[in-house]
Amino acid sequence: MVTLPRIVVAAPASGHGKTTVATGLLAAFAARGLSVAGFKVGPDYIDPGYHALASHRPARNLDPTLVGEDLIGPLFAHGADGAELAVIEGVMGLYDGRAFGPLGVPGALAGDGQLPTGLGGGDPGSTAEVAALLSAPVLLVVDASAQGRSIAALVHGFRAYSPAIRLAGVLLNRVGSDRHEAILRAALEEVGTPVLGVLRRHDAIATPSRHLGLVPAVERRPEAMASIDALADLIAASVDLDAVLSVARAAPPLAVRPWSPAAPRPVPGHPVVAVAGGPAFSFGYTETVELLAGAGAEVSIVDPLRDEKLPDGTEALVVGGGFPEVYAAELAANVPLRGEVAELARRGAPIAAECAGLLWLSRSLDGVPMCGVLPADAAMSDRLTLGYRDAVARTGSWLGPAGTRVTGHEFHRTVLSPAAGPAPAWVWSGTAGEGWVAGGVHASYLHLHWAGRPEIARGLVAACG
Repeated sequence: MVTLPRIVVAAPASGHGKTTVATGLLAAFAARGLSVAGFKVGPDYIDPGYHALASHRPARNLDPTLVGEDLIGPLFAHGADGAELAVIEGVMGLYDGRAFGPLGVPGALAGDGQLPTGLGGGDPGSTAEVAALLSAPVLLVVDASAQGRSIAALVHGFRAYSPAIRLAGVLLNRVGSDRHEAILRAALEEVGTPVLGVLRRHDAIATPSRHLGLVPAVERRPEAMASIDALADLIAASVDLDAVLSVARAAPPLAVRPWSPAAPRPVPGHPVVAVAGGPAFSFGYTETVELLAGAGAEVSIVDPLRDEKLPDGTEALVVGGGFPEVYAAELAANVPLRGEVAELARRGAPIAAECAGLLWLSRSLDGVPMCGVLPADAAMSDRLTLGYRDAVARTGSWLGPAGTRVTGHEFHRTVLSPAAGPAPAWVWSGTAGEGWVAGGVHASYLHLHWAGRPEIARGLVAACG
């Protein structure tokens, strides 16, 4: 049984200010001396980076689509171990999930033409589903900049839509004036929904964006810390933190056992597995490193923008997502490391590469040389590719035998030519094959959450040596 105060920060749609509020709440409560844990619903890698800075501990993702409903409670309990408060930032609108598509892109309907419904009355993978799985109260962040009394109808509708969701209060964002605030408060009082905080239009704290969303915190740590400190002060001055904490403490105990990354039979000898990190490769789930260590590996982080060699004794390499296109010139200039990665691949060592890793292993990216492990060339594109994919392994590897079924996520603005090698990694609806399996290399655009498939980490570590 897990007893932990928790609150979900949701919104009617994207763009209402969820990340600002969630990060600000974490920072404000941390400044009060509470041990806080941050979570993000869905596959987003960037927002958790800001949560981690605000909470001073690793942030986590909670995505039922990638790991399954049964793991949400255990992963939450594992990630919040030792915390006194958990703040869970939602994705898109409260009830939007896979059926609508990540970041508001319409997705496919169920096979019978009906919209699938998850727990909490929302789409599978929605914030509502996660809130229901965690029995967590919801704080609804509403952009009120163009609303008056109509906000009451909006909030009442969100509160009444699903009896499984406890909408405990509203935070009004982008309020224009004292009079505007009074109108909004009066309207919400009529429908019995408390206002727990008010942010004015001029309160916005800017965070730079680019082609895949916010610039990751790891790329602008000093500026990000300054912004988070300012957010902590803003939220403390604008939100009734005592009321928020009271709501969070009203969440009932969870009958779950914390998830464990430990393998039943760890590989002896502690083989060294290098994991790419730093500004160019900042997309990764916290559980990936934990699973590798649990499988018996000695995990060592390598920053391809700074380190000219792999860690001593490296027997495997994991390269997740990120922004190699932003740092292509610097990555190309690191000739010694590119050579070591190519030699590791030639030896047949297991190498896992997702998205950014796929680009780094290619022959070139936007015309500059990469590691040359794969005979393919990558380039930026105007087209955004994103969404969940139900994929089947086309070629057997240390990751699993041919026919292995997974659900992953794509999110990129690059294209690879050719898109697949002679032995493609995956196939899914609409594709003849995607990615590369060559020797010990498994590289593709598909992001996987290894907590949902712990055998991936075990297979990689077992293939070492």
